[in-house]
Order: sequence, then C-alpha cells, then structure tokens
Amino acid sequence: MRSIAIPLTFIAALALGACSQTATRTGAGAAIGAAGGAIGGAIVGAPLTGAAVGAGVGAAGGLLYDQAKKDNI
Repeated sequence: MRSIAIPLTFIAALALGACSQTATRTGAGAAIGAAGGAIGGAIVGAPLTGAAVGAGVGAAGGLLYDQAKKDNI
C-alpha cells in the first residue's frame, strides 16, 4: 500500500498545481474533509459514508474560504 501512496500523492500534487486557486482551495477542502469524514465514519462503522459527507462539507468550506479571501462574501 505504501508503494502506491507516494506516486498517488505526487500525481495529486501535479493535478492541483495546474488548477486555478479556487479549484485548488475547493479540492484541498474536499480532500481534508474526506479524510476527516473517513476517520469519523470509521469510528461509527461507516467510513465510506463519512468520507463522502466529509468531502462535500470540505469542498463547500474550501469554496467559501476562497470566496472570502477574494472579498466576494
């Protein structure tokens, strides 16, 4: 598993590097939310559901953060 994680992290970094700042912040929020949701979901026995909900909430948070940084809200 570890041999796969390093190349996937590198690919994700390259993909986010080519994105706009809005897409990067939204994607980072989704990734952080998915990780947190998966951990929280694993505690209650539903890691995939937790990851999905966490990704949605994280993406929304990342988008709101981006808009706040741009003084749009």
